[in-house]
Amino acid sequence: MKPPRKVFKTTLLFLLLSHSLASVPYESQPGASSSHGQNCVGCVVVISLIEQLAEVHNSSVQVAMERLCSYLPEKLFLKPSCYFLVQTFGSDIIKLLGEAMKADVVCYALEFCKQDAVQSQCHLYSLPQEAWKSSLEKARQVLRKSSTMKYSRSGHNICSLPFFTKICQKIELSMKKAVPFKDGDSDKYSVFPTLRGYHWRGRDCNDKDKTVYPGRRPDNWDIHQDSNCNGIWGIDPKDGIPYEKKFCEGSQPKGIILLGDSAGAHFHIPPEWLTASQMSVKSFSNLPSALTDELNWPQLSGVTGFLDSTSGIEEKSIYHHLRKRNHCNHRDYQSISKNGASSRNLKNFIESLSRNQALDHPAIVIYAMIGNDVCNGRADTIPGMTTPEQMYANVMQTLKHLNSHLPNGSHVILYGLPDGTFLWDSLHNRYHPLDLCFPGQLNKDVTYAQFFSFLSCLQVSPCNGWMSSNKTLRALTSERAEQLSNILKKIATTKTFANFDLFYMDFAFHEIIEDWQKRGGQPWQLIEPVDGFHPNEVASLLLANRVWKKIQLQWPHVLGKENPFNSQIEEVFGDQGGH
Repeated sequence: MKPPRKVFKTTLLFLLLSHSLASVPYESQPGASSSHGQNCVGCVVVISLIEQLAEVHNSSVQVAMERLCSYLPEKLFLKPSCYFLVQTFGSDIIKLLGEAMKADVVCYALEFCKQDAVQSQCHLYSLPQEAWKSSLEKARQVLRKSSTMKYSRSGHNICSLPFFTKICQKIELSMKKAVPFKDGDSDKYSVFPTLRGYHWRGRDCNDKDKTVYPGRRPDNWDIHQDSNCNGIWGIDPKDGIPYEKKFCEGSQPKGIILLGDSAGAHFHIPPEWLTASQMSVKSFSNLPSALTDELNWPQLSGVTGFLDSTSGIEEKSIYHHLRKRNHCNHRDYQSISKNGASSRNLKNFIESLSRNQALDHPAIVIYAMIGNDVCNGRADTIPGMTTPEQMYANVMQTLKHLNSHLPNGSHVILYGLPDGTFLWDSLHNRYHPLDLCFPGQLNKDVTYAQFFSFLSCLQVSPCNGWMSSNKTLRALTSERAEQLSNILKKIATTKTFANFDLFYMDFAFHEIIEDWQKRGGQPWQLIEPVDGFHPNEVASLLLANRVWKKIQLQWPHVLGKENPFNSQIEEVFGDQGGH
């Protein structure tokens, strides 16, 4: 019998990789079915990769498993967990793949996919030549004397261990509340990038003083210290005037705040994680950071992104535009967004928004719950959608909260919901990245239609309504999305608030598609290739560019003045301490 600690750790890699593929970017369903479904997806992905690595490198399954482990980082127990998985389950995997079993059959035989009335028929690959039941029975016979079947597959994870319980609880609480895990002065800002740190909101410049944080009005014009972390402080020795007063007074500094979901946070799974021929140590170097950012990349997002795009296009984030317009806005961004966020559950983490009405600058708030009010993984998806009446009540509750927290002179923009029928239309007959052993070489085993069906069967689909072969269901989902958008439009045109003005903007993804096609692109190139659901980095930045131009044209006062001292700020303070 293996030591309990190692037995628990054997599930960690499957859990982490399953979150990489099925990190439930919609509102979690009650019960354990979602967790079971994620474990199943994770197993099928890993076994598929092992098969492909063996094919690409013309190696044995044993060598392919060890090769996969060698690519993974040491952090988060990834590499040691992988090697122990090979030690524990490797012989069984070799036997099953040796019998030409498909990856999904292997995972059912190993019981990482649950054998129950709902999930017993869920499969990613085309059914084997033998009947499904007889294939499973054959696989079980292969493993009849296996010693690994006594180990729990999904009932435990590493957080069950006593010495990890407290740290796991703290991390889970941090993610649940959407506040930084490492925050020395409890001001909701951090000097650490991930775990809700400065990838999500401006980097703190003094984590030992809770009165120092991005977005506040300067304390005594920041003569002695940089109280608002914009990198501008001290006194000009030429005339004795504080730099903050000279460069920022009257420039109408404003922060940018996103209230969003996984799309706004830029949920992204790099396809090179799933392409055997492209795998290397370098491919997975960003895996620990991605996992501790919940598989989001807010530092590259269309609203609050502060890093240069990795896609090569010229368009920039809204924060980038706002900072370029006025360098006094440096570091004043917050991404209050979560996987699965919707109008229903925003109340659970909106308290993580940091704005003091008396001490801070006004802010531009973008409300962008663009999918999860109509998207869920339920088999009967429509009853799980937000109704227009619920949408009205939820959004009004949010706006009342904002009115009691935002400084006077702020602005709130409500995004509508998109028509997501383009997802199926653009992808269903294309092949998923799991189908690629070599770039451009297809096995023709897994279309997006099959992939969507597999996730739906396991009840871990990001959006059963739009990622469905049922044309009527897709149309009904879009109809509800339009109804909810009309509610947002009605609120924006009929309600007023004391501390901010209110606007509505359509989420006109069709305009982004048209723009991209004019550049010679295709609609499918705007969708995240691994999950087949989220807008990718290019789409997010094209949308940000459209939003910025519309605000400039229709509501220019929202953006504040263009600071005439920007060049002088650069001359004195350079990059203002970076991000």
